[in-house]
Amino acid sequence: QVQLVESGGGLVQPGGSLRLSCAASGSIFRLAAMGWYRQRPGKQRELVAGITSGTITNYADSVKGRFTISRDNAKNTVYLQMNSLKPEDTAVYYCNSRLDGVTYWGKGTLVTVSS
Repeated sequence: QVQLVESGGGLVQPGGSLRLSCAASGSIFRLAAMGWYRQRPGKQRELVAGITSGTITNYADSVKGRFTISRDNAKNTVYLQMNSLKPEDTAVYYCNSRLDGVTYWGKGTLVTVSS
């Protein structure tokens, strides 16, 4: 069983930055592909960014050039650095772990971009 705990959400003005963190339990973190998803009001959950165990990354077109996903295997933590935030980035952000066909989700952290 893997537990994922997100942190770092909050209220930020347009153009601002936030860094989300996702702390994972378990010794197999370094083998898992990790991802950040978000669910905007009235929308389906969508992939924001992903990173493989080999640190290959991918991003949604809407966040390319603004968001950066990274991982620290020594700390069992994956990060999402979000810059140049826009009101449309307002959402609950979820951490996701995938390994050998098994997927785990965190409970999410709310990011609100508003002036």
